[in-house]
Amino acid sequence: MNPESNAVFGQEIETVQKIIDVVTEFLITYSFQIIGALIILIVGLKLSGWLARVVLRLCEKRNIDVTLARFFASSTKLLIMVFVVIVAIGKFGISIAPFIAALGALAFGSSFAIQGPLSNYGAGLTLILTRPFVVGNTITVQGVSGVVEEIRLAATILTSEDGEELTIPNKHIVGEILRNSFENKIIEASVGISYQDDPEKAIDILQKVLAGFDEICREPLPQVGIEAFGDSSINIGLRYWVPIKSYHHLKYRVNLGIHQALAEAQITIPYPQQDVHLFHRETSQKDS
Repeated sequence: MNPESNAVFGQEIETVQKIIDVVTEFLITYSFQIIGALIILIVGLKLSGWLARVVLRLCEKRNIDVTLARFFASSTKLLIMVFVVIVAIGKFGISIAPFIAALGALAFGSSFAIQGPLSNYGAGLTLILTRPFVVGNTITVQGVSGVVEEIRLAATILTSEDGEELTIPNKHIVGEILRNSFENKIIEASVGISYQDDPEKAIDILQKVLAGFDEICREPLPQVGIEAFGDSSINIGLRYWVPIKSYHHLKYRVNLGIHQALAEAQITIPYPQQDVHLFHRETSQKDS
């Protein structure tokens, strides 16, 4: 090796030795503090998890809504962990005041960059506290429908009839028109009958068809009546409530049952038609 290579190699060894000396000195000086901080963190983690489970069980015993129960449990765990971290940092004799100031400045500086997630968290907190819907309800918002499976701080999780999982950011729920059907969703339909048929008979038949499906809710009761008088038919309206997870399945079965029942009763479902009248005008010799 030439003298320049020996010098560079010697500098690298010296640098590595300095790093080792610094690490060794740090471990010797703060070994007990590090061990103490690790013990505090481990105990705090176990304690926060245990207290969160205790809070969750207490909420369940008092029949508190599952969303609020989970929020209280997670908030308890977070508060305990923040306290534990502060105590662990204090083991090194480090003041947390500069960290708090730095976090405040960082939060202010990054507020514009993370205003989307922050608005979701704020909206999620609003949903949890005001509870316009709870887990198990059927909601429709932003043109999307589903059963509420979970309400998180950032988003609300829905499941559709097809088993799809829908994640809606909470900022798109708060302040929007929200339809809460609770456990069920309404089906609104209409069927036209001929003006020559008896509408009372048709209404009675449709009510019996709906009563034949056990899945259709009885509270509130299905509603059947004359909806409108069309150009070619008397339109009979139907309104009934079904579980969201069998919405389309029941709708199709009910429609088939209605068609079969009306056909058996010889009640006509008319199609749109127009009467066209042709007038023949004889032309005189003068006109020709």
